[in-house]
Amino acid sequence: MHANLITYINRPLEAHELLLQQLFPKNSPLLIMDIGACEGDSTVRYAQQFPQATLYTFEPLPNNMRTVQEVIAHFGVQTQVKPFGIALSNQNGTADFYRSSGKPDNVKDVDWDFGNKSSSLLPPDKIKETHQWMKFEEVVTVQTQTLLDFCAEQQITTIDFIHIDVQGAELLVLQGAGQQLNYLKAIWLEAANVTYYKDQATQNEIGAFMQSKGFVKLLDTIYDRADGDQFWVQPRLFESEKQNLLQQLQQQQQQDEQRYYAQKKKAARNNQWQQLLHPLKRWVKKLF
Repeated sequence: MHANLITYINRPLEAHELLLQQLFPKNSPLLIMDIGACEGDSTVRYAQQFPQATLYTFEPLPNNMRTVQEVIAHFGVQTQVKPFGIALSNQNGTADFYRSSGKPDNVKDVDWDFGNKSSSLLPPDKIKETHQWMKFEEVVTVQTQTLLDFCAEQQITTIDFIHIDVQGAELLVLQGAGQQLNYLKAIWLEAANVTYYKDQATQNEIGAFMQSKGFVKLLDTIYDRADGDQFWVQPRLFESEKQNLLQQLQQQQQQDEQRYYAQKKKAARNNQWQQLLHPLKRWVKKLF
């Protein structure tokens, strides 16, 4: 287990974690899923944040799963966590899994595994251009299962919160959830405008899918950026006293998005004016 992983887990709460505190009481017996757990850092943080929660953690790579086991034991949350060495997808069976590795050339003497966090069910595409140090030299076979069938096997009805970080395969997981999405309260997922992986769904496609299932967006770190994360909720599954809060958070998110694009548009106009004025400034400078 890398020393910097412990430091990373102990970082202050992030925006989506603070949002979870608004939605769920600390000692609620929540059912949480961490899909694409990698080294288990998010699993530990959610377990610490909600000490009465049960966490289902999914990570198909054996080396990563060993780290997950070490991490949850180190932080003493193993009684809360149920780890599964499978990849959730849109079908049951087996699939190729593209294992990432590598380290940036300019990084030295850092106790951190940079390369193991980009493995995916999808073949690499533009990630080879944006992260040229990243390698995909190994393809392994992993067990896959749909979330719908997993929940049926485990006799799970309602899921309080899901965290999905599966490197471009987010829509596959959502599609495999089927009718289980009707009983999912909240979800935090990664999305992108860049197709880092072949056949990766863009954030617009994921957004359209989520909206078609009745979800509303409360937090967005993407907009027109290359990638980021989004927080979605199913309002009808929350108790009546939370409805005003959900509406306020949704309105705030919409205002933040409008403000972002307005500021960007203003900056673009200012830049155009500067480009138009630049020749004039040079001409005036020559005169004087």
